[in-house]
Amino acid sequence: MTAKSKHEREARLQGYSFIAGVDEVGRGALFGPVYAAAVVLSPERTIRGLADSKLLTAERRVILATRIRERAVAWAVASADAYEIDHINILQASRLAMRRAVEKLKPQPDYLLIDAVTVDLPIPQTSLIHGDALSQCIAAASILAKVARDACMCEWDAVFPQYGLKNHKGYSTDEHWKALENVGPTPLHRFSFWPVRENCPDAIWTGYPRQADLFEKGMAAAGCP
Repeated sequence: MTAKSKHEREARLQGYSFIAGVDEVGRGALFGPVYAAAVVLSPERTIRGLADSKLLTAERRVILATRIRERAVAWAVASADAYEIDHINILQASRLAMRRAVEKLKPQPDYLLIDAVTVDLPIPQTSLIHGDALSQCIAAASILAKVARDACMCEWDAVFPQYGLKNHKGYSTDEHWKALENVGPTPLHRFSFWPVRENCPDAIWTGYPRQADLFEKGMAAAGCP
């Protein structure tokens, strides 16, 4: 179902000019960062087919992402990593990624339409449940965030090939569970999520290794010299 533009029109009638849609992806994953995007669409350069990213095929998301980047007044993508997720919880990390995306926008928006939550910024904003189905700019943000996170998971798949990250993008699937049971988690898994802790070989998780150690472990697992 294509997202509507009712909320954008209402904001413009109130005098706002740069209305940004904000959304996140990856909140329910067991591995890696949560991504967020913020998009200010142009009323003059419309993009057909904008919808909740979860309802689109991967190929369609990539096509729409290219059109969004070409036609939007402004767009930005940001993230919060697994370390941040484990330290401030996934909800707050999602809000942090959203705030970072908004702060990267140029020009800065004067109004925000956000999927389900609020962002800690002094900008007028409206939180919309299922916003990616109700607002075109939120749908656009969900598409950019999803495409960016999927690409990130494919890159990490080359480092940790035994987990099948390119297939499930870090979410909880049978393939992912089996890998966790057989191999245990990587340092980029979210230890605040119980399926990861349950499969941690250490009785007590003691924290993250140095970045160099992380890559050495990943390259060794991939069979690289």
